[in-house]
Amino acid sequence: MIDVQAREITEKDLEAGLRLAHLEAVKYLEPQIRLAAKAGKQKKEYKLSMVSEQIFEKVKKLAEAPIDAVFTDPSYGKFERGEALEKITQDVKSALEEECDEQSLKVLPKVVDTVRKKVVRKRIISDGFRLDGRHLDEVRPIYCEAGHLPILHGSALFNRGDTQVLCTVTLGAPQDAQRLDSLVGPPTKRFMLHYSFPPFCIDEIGKRAGLNRREVGHGTLAEKALLAVLPPEDDFPYTVRINSEVMASDGSTSMATVCGGSMALMDAGIPLREHVAGVSVGLVTDVDPESGEITEYRILTDILGLEDHLGDMDFKIAGTRNGVTAIQLDIKPAGIPLDIICESLEPARKGRLQILDHMEQEISVPRNQDDRNSPRLVTLKFSNDAIRRFIGPLGALKRKIEEETGARISVGDGTITIAAKNQAVMEKVQDKVDFIVGREIVVGGIYKGIVMSIKEYGAFVEFNGGQQGLLHISELSHEPVSRVSDVVSVGQQISLMCIGQDVRGNIKLSRKATLPRPESETKSVVEGSAPVTKEKPNIWASPENMSKGEQLESTLEELVPSKMENTESNRSASLMPSVVIRSAAECDEEEKSAGLSKTSKSAPKPKGTLKKGSKQKKIQSSDNMPDLSLSIMLSESLSRMGGNQEFTSQDEDEANLSDQNDKETGGNTPVTPQKLKLGTKVTAKIYQIRARGLVLDLGGGIRGMYKFESNGEREFTVGDELLVQCSSFTSKGIPVVSMVDEE
Repeated sequence: MIDVQAREITEKDLEAGLRLAHLEAVKYLEPQIRLAAKAGKQKKEYKLSMVSEQIFEKVKKLAEAPIDAVFTDPSYGKFERGEALEKITQDVKSALEEECDEQSLKVLPKVVDTVRKKVVRKRIISDGFRLDGRHLDEVRPIYCEAGHLPILHGSALFNRGDTQVLCTVTLGAPQDAQRLDSLVGPPTKRFMLHYSFPPFCIDEIGKRAGLNRREVGHGTLAEKALLAVLPPEDDFPYTVRINSEVMASDGSTSMATVCGGSMALMDAGIPLREHVAGVSVGLVTDVDPESGEITEYRILTDILGLEDHLGDMDFKIAGTRNGVTAIQLDIKPAGIPLDIICESLEPARKGRLQILDHMEQEISVPRNQDDRNSPRLVTLKFSNDAIRRFIGPLGALKRKIEEETGARISVGDGTITIAAKNQAVMEKVQDKVDFIVGREIVVGGIYKGIVMSIKEYGAFVEFNGGQQGLLHISELSHEPVSRVSDVVSVGQQISLMCIGQDVRGNIKLSRKATLPRPESETKSVVEGSAPVTKEKPNIWASPENMSKGEQLESTLEELVPSKMENTESNRSASLMPSVVIRSAAECDEEEKSAGLSKTSKSAPKPKGTLKKGSKQKKIQSSDNMPDLSLSIMLSESLSRMGGNQEFTSQDEDEANLSDQNDKETGGNTPVTPQKLKLGTKVTAKIYQIRARGLVLDLGGGIRGMYKFESNGEREFTVGDELLVQCSSFTSKGIPVVSMVDEE
């Protein structure tokens, strides 16, 4: 026999290899013969069971014509043909019983089989036709179906003539690999193919008692054929098991297993390089009885089971379009010339290409695993300290995650390998691993964390393996939030987005960035509600390089009307200006340079402020801009200062003032943002009294701030009217006013 395992070797190279190997193998025949003559045991004499010529001719006369009629009728299938031949045998037996020919009855099965063999071989050599009417190089009709059992990881049904094979694929974790107890070779085996040939596939009833030698051999051949196209273990670390169940057999079930297994692997999403198909080639010869030499021969492509039984060769060849991956040759005569073996390679290649065409029409590329219930396998790299933290005391944390999710986790040197039954379980396990071990924090990344504590200005959240960040109150929701505890609570698990870091390295988090925006904010501005404004280049000078007058002029030039919604009983629209957003640090420096904070101490720089000289952001109104009031803009500007902030009283006053501006009111005073300039005198109402100043209602939905003088003592009441003059603007666009003595 010949047995080959290759990686898509071409037929030309294979022929050259066979011829080279044959010359070397012949050299070892003579030494074996000499060794047997010296040390070999005497062979046991075997008496041949001979049939007399008279009995053979008698049975042949009765059976030859009916047998020839069965074999020349292509409408017979395997089982129908078998039943017809059995009926012929019974008819001959009845005729011999009537004649009381006991000698002929004893050898009847052997003689009928010999007659059948001579009829079939003569028809093939003389007429060039086969049992089912096919030509010598013709392949039987093919039907194949991938994904036959969709609940499995992968499956395929392959049908060629009366041979049918069902192949299923199961994917497992690396630790599921078969362990091999061998002194040589690899210790494990990650790809396994199990071939099963149950009795029902040949219409028999029998008891299954484990695998036999034939099943092991056929399964090994198919396994070698498919192993050549599997992806490397580094690219695809799964353990793969194929189970081939022969549903019906009429020749070449091992080659059908190769075809069905290849389609099932692609159905499971395994990235095979090429499809693999197999076909069995047979041989029928006419031998000179005197010399023993072959006078005529015919090569058959895709042989039937009966052609295998009555023929001289079963040459199984499997491979891709590029070349051969596996070969197994069985012969019945004492020898076959090597030229005939090499000649058989070309018919096998043509038949293989025909089968590959049908397979590729059914499935040509691996299926996407995302739309299947396939297992997932991920290998993560961490430091040994992080892995030690993940395992926990005596592996308690690792076992707990495995019990909760059903996944399997293996730990190596600097790696954590997770095997989950589907994508949902994999994401759940990865979230738990990220929470315990952590991963690299990137701006824009989504993380899950637990609220550890709640403050007036926000909440501190632990995420990413023990790291903490600040979730500012303005980043809780798209809607204004009065109390943090109304949205989150201590111990609650929430999804967050990292939006940056402040100058002190504190992590700023946002919950609203992970939430969908409300419909009211996604609607475009109603046509005609905002006048056309002259576009300016979106280039802003640094605040420290601009004088107060230039800053005010730049701010007023960019005043753009935008639609405002009244949050009280009625909703009225008013025009509000665009603003320049600066950090608190830049605001303090600007106020110092302008001499506005001579009598008050500079407030400490809060955590989370932007670096000095950072880019300023400009908010402009356009047709595509959502409906945002000035108060919402100011609230968002405060949210960008997120961090572990501890505000001073002055900072708190400004923040609270900005929050108050979020509550829009429709004023009846003629004051508009366009009219509000430095030096403008306005009659304002006291809206709220603070520790260091007043919040004033300037009219038109505009809020202003008045800071108490250090030596001024005066009692104020909410609702009192005061005559004030606009003296400056804060970095958040809030007017700062001073008292005007009434004449």
